[in-house]
Amino acid sequence: MENEIDSMTTVSRSVEYGLRAIGVWPGTSCAILLKVLSILSMIVFQALQYQHVIVHFGEEDLTILMDALSVTFAYTLLLIKMLIFAFNDRLLNEIMTCMSKDWKECDISGEYTMTRIAYVSRWVSNVIIFSHMMSVFLYAIGTLMKIKNENQTDNRELIIKMEIPFEIESTSVHVAVLVTQFIHQTSAAGMVGVLNSLLIILVLHVCGQIDIMRQKLSEISQKAIRRKHTEQDVNEDVVKTLIVRHQEIITFSKNIEALYSNIALIQFVSNTLVICCLGFLIVISIGVPGGSMMLVKSVFFYIVMSLEAFIYCFVGEHLSTKGELIGDAAYESLWYELNPSQNRDIHIIIVRSQKHLTLTIGKVVELSLRQFANIVKASASYVSVLHAMY
Repeated sequence: MENEIDSMTTVSRSVEYGLRAIGVWPGTSCAILLKVLSILSMIVFQALQYQHVIVHFGEEDLTILMDALSVTFAYTLLLIKMLIFAFNDRLLNEIMTCMSKDWKECDISGEYTMTRIAYVSRWVSNVIIFSHMMSVFLYAIGTLMKIKNENQTDNRELIIKMEIPFEIESTSVHVAVLVTQFIHQTSAAGMVGVLNSLLIILVLHVCGQIDIMRQKLSEISQKAIRRKHTEQDVNEDVVKTLIVRHQEIITFSKNIEALYSNIALIQFVSNTLVICCLGFLIVISIGVPGGSMMLVKSVFFYIVMSLEAFIYCFVGEHLSTKGELIGDAAYESLWYELNPSQNRDIHIIIVRSQKHLTLTIGKVVELSLRQFANIVKASASYVSVLHAMY
């Protein structure tokens, strides 16, 4: 299995290493140990974060609570994603095996399309992972600016708001805690980028397979145009192969849906809350003395969280649009000049394409750009309410 997966080039190395780090990549050694350690570290951080939120929930300063909640909800979302991936490693293994099989079975014309898709996937993955890690860097810079300006002695500021189970009495201990938090938060942000990039990679791969299938359907039309006796030139096995290929595309899409449907549901709720908290912090920090530190922490974090929500909604819309093109390509082929058997096969493709390939939010509603607009509108409404209360 590991040799088959290694031959696949769609997944970037950064995504592969990230999945290996949490023990869900097929063929990873000590996978169970890596799963336990990664999830346990997240649980420890989450317990300390929620303890801080509970302790300081009644504070008059709403900005401290919003700042803590924004990071806490983002961590909770990552923890849920890691748990879902840990319990669905067999499904991920099946998906990766199908991707490897597609690479092995592609011809010269299909290889060009898949190589182009792989290049785009790797580039987008690296950009997303880098942007998530950069948001942590800027968030830490904003915290350090606040520490320097306030010259804290008694109540020492931390990068991540949490209740440390020991007293931070010396500067060396404070620095050690800050470094530990920064490393863990950077790793967590990189993992968020990895899991989001994987969704893009999978959707782009299936869209590439759709493009290849459309190309094969157009080749039937081209042969029909060049020669009038199409029924003698088009091999009946070609059309039947396309039916099988279409079914594989449908199955692959359903596997992506099964893996990411519940994640999308939690993502929808979490992104709405996090964007709301960050939007509130940005609004009240504009034009306020010392607000520049909060803006440094929040603005890029806000952009990245909005981008995360947009990615899920966009790939759902893109997959649905691409799936409709299969039926259009089949109908636009010269199916009426084929023999009756081949004609029925083309008809099967057209009928199957009527059921759209979709990604859903918890199998309730489809992921689309309309849902992204709903997230933005809901977040803006919550921000206006909080601003009025503040």
